[in-house]
Amino acid sequence: MQSHVLKSASRVALLAALAAAPVALAAQNAPNPPNAPKPAVTYGDAPSRWDIFAGYSYLAPHDTVDVLQRDGTTTLPVQYKANTWGVLGSGAYYFNKYVGLQGEIGAHDLWTNSSSSNSGFLTTSGGLIFRFPTAEITPFVHGLVGASRGGGPEHEPYKWGPALTAGGGMDIETPAFNHHLAIRLFQADYEYMHINWGPGVWAGRANIDAARLSGGLVFHVGSIAPPAQLTVACAVNPTSVFPGDPVTATATAGSQDPKANVIVAITGDGVSGNGATATVNTASLTPGQHTVTCNAKEGKAGKEGMKPWQVAQPTTASFTVKEFEPPTISCSANPTTIKPGDSSTITATGMSPQNRPLTYTYSASGGTVNGNATSATFSSTGAPTGPVTITCNVADDKGHNASGSTTVTIEAPPPPPQPKTQALCSITFSKDTKRPGRVDNEAKACLDEVALDLQRQSDAKAVVVGELNAKEKAAYDKAQTAASRRKKAKPVENLAAQRAVNTKDYLVTDKGIDPSRITVATGTGDDQKVENYLVPSGANFNSDITGTNPVDESTVKAQKRKALPERHHGKKAAK
Repeated sequence: MQSHVLKSASRVALLAALAAAPVALAAQNAPNPPNAPKPAVTYGDAPSRWDIFAGYSYLAPHDTVDVLQRDGTTTLPVQYKANTWGVLGSGAYYFNKYVGLQGEIGAHDLWTNSSSSNSGFLTTSGGLIFRFPTAEITPFVHGLVGASRGGGPEHEPYKWGPALTAGGGMDIETPAFNHHLAIRLFQADYEYMHINWGPGVWAGRANIDAARLSGGLVFHVGSIAPPAQLTVACAVNPTSVFPGDPVTATATAGSQDPKANVIVAITGDGVSGNGATATVNTASLTPGQHTVTCNAKEGKAGKEGMKPWQVAQPTTASFTVKEFEPPTISCSANPTTIKPGDSSTITATGMSPQNRPLTYTYSASGGTVNGNATSATFSSTGAPTGPVTITCNVADDKGHNASGSTTVTIEAPPPPPQPKTQALCSITFSKDTKRPGRVDNEAKACLDEVALDLQRQSDAKAVVVGELNAKEKAAYDKAQTAASRRKKAKPVENLAAQRAVNTKDYLVTDKGIDPSRITVATGTGDDQKVENYLVPSGANFNSDITGTNPVDESTVKAQKRKALPERHHGKKAAK
């Protein structure tokens, strides 16, 4: 009995949804009063592209299954009971405002042992959906084909079978989430499901007529844009006249529906005539600017302007009734004193008593002025220092001219600063006691940077200053003293000079630096290192860095960078 009642209720709800569709369409077609404001775009005008539904679902299956009992001889008729624990979800994609494809999945009594139910169903289906969107409600109907996985009503296992669904419902639109959320007041469906368990114990065949009632939330995604917005362009010709001269105003509708009726109107002081073209009588108009307004609307004859896109945004066009008087102009600069290469903003304030169109031009006794409006830019590039006269000119469309001038002073630049010697990185020679003058691999990073600096500044030079620590200096002085007492003494090696020469050799040989750009010297510091200096063009190394002595490179030759020989360990042969 309950199943029959629900089935009848679903059919009634479906008929109500079908009946609501023309009501909604009729509400959309209701004409608005002639002076009504432009209607706002509603959900009915631009409905969603996607609808996602999720909610509660009640299923009332109706059928009697003849079930063979366990004794193998007795057959009992068993009826389905209602499924009160169910959920329903669907997604619909709409091709246009009214028609779309829908996919739906429902689950009833699959996860709970309800005392009122003796079955469970999982349905999946897809098909067409038709909706009738309005600003407040959206009735819909759909027809779906799919499959159902059902069990029961007496111990029958879950098994798939075909399923058909037909029904409809109604959504209530809400302003929540910027009108992206609706409430599905109801969805009433008739479902037919066929399941065949075959012969045997707890088997049988079911042809189920089911009534399904659902409700929940609908999420709108995307939108289907309404037709193109009607536009209207407004123009007057000519735009400036003397009193008594005629002015023609023209309204041109754009983006109109070729099947719709378009109504165009022009209003304003002195306007006479109907339609897209009107004449303005300027004889009684006072001198100054005057405006005409153009309006347009479209739609079915007698129902124009019902929808927002059918009413164009009013546009205006202006014209001037004038008296002849020459323009005036004033000219100013900001700042009035600048440095060479800087710029100044030139402001020209022109005025036409009849509001005639004005054209601005500029000239200067030096430099350049760029601009053709009330503001221009003076560039001092190429101009000599001192005062520069800038002339502002203005002309109206009747050949009247006026000019004014202002002065910008260009200051003489200060002399550039004297370049200075720059200390670069230093390299140490304290690690290799057997070859204290050798440039090792750790020094490469520093010397590579020195080479890059020289490559970046092609007119700069480098000075490499070698140093000795106190112990090396004492040994060098002692050797020098001993050598001075011998008649044919060999030259004493100066490690400071040797380190500087070896460093230069690396920069020349390994990095390709021109040797004429590198000077070697020795310093008075107390360390086993080489200091590297960059001398820009115009800098004086001897003035910037004191306490160094140049190295005679004819007496100190570069040493090749060789690795230490391998040491061989072994016993001497017996004699």
